[in-house]
Amino acid sequence: MTPNDKAKILSEALPYIKKFYGKTMIIKYGGNAMIDEELKHSFAKDVVLLKLVGMNPVIVHGGGPQINQRLNKIGKDGVFHKGMRVTDEETMEVVHEVLASISTEIVDLIKKNGGKANSLSQKKSKSFIRAKKLTDASSNIDLGYVGDIDSIDPFFMSDLSNHGVIPIIAPIGYGIDNKIYNINADVVAGKLAEVVNAEKLVLMTNTKGVLDIHKNLITGLVPKEIEKMIADGSLSGGMLPKINAALHAAKSSVSSVHIIDGRVQHALLLEILTDQGVGTLIKSH
Repeated sequence: MTPNDKAKILSEALPYIKKFYGKTMIIKYGGNAMIDEELKHSFAKDVVLLKLVGMNPVIVHGGGPQINQRLNKIGKDGVFHKGMRVTDEETMEVVHEVLASISTEIVDLIKKNGGKANSLSQKKSKSFIRAKKLTDASSNIDLGYVGDIDSIDPFFMSDLSNHGVIPIIAPIGYGIDNKIYNINADVVAGKLAEVVNAEKLVLMTNTKGVLDIHKNLITGLVPKEIEKMIADGSLSGGMLPKINAALHAAKSSVSSVHIIDGRVQHALLLEILTDQGVGTLIKSH
């Protein structure tokens, strides 16, 4: 790439920096981007850059592969129902421990790449995400310590953002019974985006985005098309919580929702700061 090419790319980013200056971006970090060392650093650099040019990125992370790995070590298999992890007491302990470790790792990665970050420890801020036990009325399956969101108090997160710190959020909530609940990270990211009136919700995944029945990328979707795809089975399994979170956010105050391929280096910058998208854009209409 010539210096001239680099200059063109930088100038292309300028209108986007201006447009999104001071805006909040909720980013769900998951998939291969959390496992591959090169992609980890690429992600951290992207987030630091977004913060330095005046945006307010907030990271909500998952931990599915790491949790499965830890469960396998103690002889337990991960069980899922409609994309949600069935979570007994022993599994919940593993989930909590793994998610805390991932939060710490992300904070360290961001610091190594020149940014400031802090993990919102649920033990210190139990009122941040209030949860209730999630039940599935259509089946008799007990999901255990799987939670649904009762409320989110964005004060802790906003306070960090206002002081130049990137908040790192694990998908854990506390019930009125003081029990810890495991909440799907896509659901937390979607709800948080609604609560803070985020400019964008970006969900990173291990696919190109939303794929049609022939496995081709769909670059744009609206609610009616999503409902049809759920009904005909094109969307199922782990994509369901993701697409439902995206749909709810798009129908509320979130300007745009993006499901992007986290396996692509600098996918965040490509999606937010260039004309070239790398996934599926979901809008309310």
